[in-house]
Amino acid sequence: MERRATRTISLRLASVRDVPGITSIYNDAVRTTTATFDLEPRSLAAGRRWFRSHGRRHPVLVAVRDGAIVGWASLSPWSDRPAYDRTAEVSVYVEAGSRGLGIGHRLLAELVREGGRRGLHTLIARVADGNAVSLRLHASLGFVPIGVMREVGTKFGRLLDVHLLQRTYPPRSSVRPRRTADPGSGRRD
Repeated sequence: MERRATRTISLRLASVRDVPGITSIYNDAVRTTTATFDLEPRSLAAGRRWFRSHGRRHPVLVAVRDGAIVGWASLSPWSDRPAYDRTAEVSVYVEAGSRGLGIGHRLLAELVREGGRRGLHTLIARVADGNAVSLRLHASLGFVPIGVMREVGTKFGRLLDVHLLQRTYPPRSSVRPRRTADPGSGRRD
């Protein structure tokens, strides 16, 4: 099947005005894919609460074509525990009619750049089993597999595994990993 030529796609930081478009794309994924384990569509009010929970360090990006949102991506806190402050989870969604055009790659690449600019150290992705496209997308941008959680979700009547992927930024000069002695070496650092 031949794809029609794509019009110009622009990426930008999202605003609360973008929540209806973001929510529409997300709800289609809820209904038709295993990209999310939500089982019920999100209301606009819930979408606004979700959007407002993203602060300066956890941006939401949108891909826009002809004034319409055709994809979005976000960084979300991995955990509310302070030690995880420099770790975020990535999410990328593209509307069904715009998949396969490189929009997801552009969004994720920009999200990776934003994470580095905002002082993050580690990005985590969770990808449901069977989503080879998403696994390849993440691998192309430096995410590596770190494990598989077996049969942790049920959607469309199937138990699903979730692949965990991680991308780590080089340490900043002001934050260096602390060198510790190998407990079995007898050495002290």
